[in-house]
Amino acid sequence: MTGYGTCRIEDQTCVQEWEIRSVNGKQLGVRWRLPTFVRSFEAVWEREIRKTAKRGRIDVSLQVTVLRPEEMPVRLDQGLAQAMLQQLDVLATEQGHRWEPDYTRLLNIPSLWQESSLNEQDEREEQFRQGLYQALQDWDQFRVSEGQALVQDLRQRVQILEGWVQELQGRTQGLAEERLQVLRARVSRLLAPDQVEFDEQRVLQELAILADKLDVSEELTRLATHIQALHQDLQSQKSDGRKLDFLLQECFREINTLGNKAQNTQVSQVVVDFKSELEKCREQVQNLE
Repeated sequence: MTGYGTCRIEDQTCVQEWEIRSVNGKQLGVRWRLPTFVRSFEAVWEREIRKTAKRGRIDVSLQVTVLRPEEMPVRLDQGLAQAMLQQLDVLATEQGHRWEPDYTRLLNIPSLWQESSLNEQDEREEQFRQGLYQALQDWDQFRVSEGQALVQDLRQRVQILEGWVQELQGRTQGLAEERLQVLRARVSRLLAPDQVEFDEQRVLQELAILADKLDVSEELTRLATHIQALHQDLQSQKSDGRKLDFLLQECFREINTLGNKAQNTQVSQVVVDFKSELEKCREQVQNLE
């Protein structure tokens, strides 16, 4: 589900600014943008996110502004860094190039940064976890608010679909019998002039089979059942986006079959409108978990 949340926490050592963004997606995927010294906590934090979210693409970013560097739980391995810089200087000299070190590139070499003690790591994880939790709460409130609006919109659309099911029930009533009467009349006109002998029982049998193929009562019954299931799920405390999507797919299948069987102009118009509204519902359902 689409969502957005932020959090800003300032203490004596640093300012942490969290931002969480999410967009629709069938599967759940989390992407992180974290400072080097907290990347070891990514797996732990992702488990917390997966307790809240079921699907979608989620981007989580953290920016840290250091206020007191001496108290930050990260240390540069100066000996290793100096050795690396010296080797690069030797290489540049041998190649006849002038070399000026870019110290900011050291930030991208994880092996240069020493891990803190276990106690310091636990304290650091707890410090930033609080910021993540607050950002998640803000993000979840956004999703809840949007989800309520989407559910209300879907309820109205499903009511429209329910009305069209009733209209289709009226328009298709007796339609199969009318088609059969027309076919009987055509058969009589074709055979009467030449007085061709034919097996009347066989003709009646074929007409009965055709009548079964033209009957759309089963499709209408299943369609009404699916619509009722949509109603029930949307009235529940927490609508299931995957279940709603499945029910809408089933509605698509039934309305397609009904339209192909009916072959009636008035019915076809309702079928077109019905499918258009179903497509709008499916677009909305992608925003629900």
